[in-house]
Amino acid sequence: MKITKHLLALALMLSVSTAIIAQNAMTPYSRYGYGILQDNATSTQRAMGGVGYAMNSGRQINVMNPASYASIDSLTFLFDMGISATALWSQEGDKRGKDFGGGLDYITMQFPIMKNMGASIGLLPFSSVGYSFGDKIMHGANAYEGSGGLNQLYAGVSGRFFNHLSVGANVSYLFGTTVNSIYAYTSTGSKSLFERVMQVRDWRLQFGAQYSFNVGEKNRVTLGAVFTPGKDLLGKTWGMEYDLDNDEPPTLSDSLRTKGKYSLPNCWGGGINYEWNNRLMAEVDFTYQTWKDAKFSAIQEIEKPRFDNRWEISAGVQYTPKPRGSYAQRIQYRFGGFYNHDYLMVNDNNVKEYGLSAGFGLPVNGFKTIVNIGFEYRHRQASPQVLIKEDYFNITLGVNFNEMWFWKNKIR
Repeated sequence: MKITKHLLALALMLSVSTAIIAQNAMTPYSRYGYGILQDNATSTQRAMGGVGYAMNSGRQINVMNPASYASIDSLTFLFDMGISATALWSQEGDKRGKDFGGGLDYITMQFPIMKNMGASIGLLPFSSVGYSFGDKIMHGANAYEGSGGLNQLYAGVSGRFFNHLSVGANVSYLFGTTVNSIYAYTSTGSKSLFERVMQVRDWRLQFGAQYSFNVGEKNRVTLGAVFTPGKDLLGKTWGMEYDLDNDEPPTLSDSLRTKGKYSLPNCWGGGINYEWNNRLMAEVDFTYQTWKDAKFSAIQEIEKPRFDNRWEISAGVQYTPKPRGSYAQRIQYRFGGFYNHDYLMVNDNNVKEYGLSAGFGLPVNGFKTIVNIGFEYRHRQASPQVLIKEDYFNITLGVNFNEMWFWKNKIR
């Protein structure tokens, strides 16, 4: 009965969070395609450069590879949620700007099903759109605004076989709405609004595997791989035109179903993780996504956007001086970095991004709960033409609750 009440409370929290999960993009680059993509990394993983394909500690939820769920202890329930705050400094020629944002990033849960089997459910961002800028045109000016994004509500399960191999799968429900707006102001004072809306309701699958083996008594190596098959995206998109100088209803300028005209690509990921004596953990990951093959039709655009294949390399380290020592010795110290060749192209320029991160896992005395604090610097710009330079500073806060919900007390 106690477990049932906890699960019902968490399910209610998950359903409420679908309305408030943050869309953290604050960049004009998010105007193109589906916006800025996210990689399912928790606050712990972001502090390590965003690695996770080969991570399976059993004390941290790892949605990046569903095969990791099988590592959970048979008596443990994990609940992890994260928030972030972001500061942005941008530069385009002599123009400089700054912005601030943040909010709820994700909410995830993990629990055992039976021995050597685990499951996880949660809510994560898939992509985000957010920008506001303007420019002058002949006989007037334009203002551009965008908001929204796509979220994924997922459920996954995995099992471990032969004490070395784990396999798992996630099924995700993609949902959300993105809005891209253009306000046109003429020199005569008239105002118009052209709005492009995309609404997505679809399913997506992800498969993962991990293979772990010991090298001596204190060394452990894990190989991880994930695959997400490409698919047509289900939903609808439409364009609206508004004459802001009068009260007439808007005009539907274009409308179509996304199936057959919009799609998501095949995605591969792989990594290798090394652990030493429960103190040191290091990982290197590589991600590759075939966005050149993805479909994306034009709605109220002069031409449809071009995509390039996306790839990313990331690396991270976590060090715990003494897991059973004093409080300072039990703190987990994390460092990492990444380089991302994004799928977005702007006027034949590739968008590229790199970043460095650091953080701490702070144990809560008397509990197994860990408070994860991370600091992250990111730089984004286009190449070979620089276009807009963006520098981000992110602060992430995650709380990883580790509870013995399945422990049965006995009277002695």
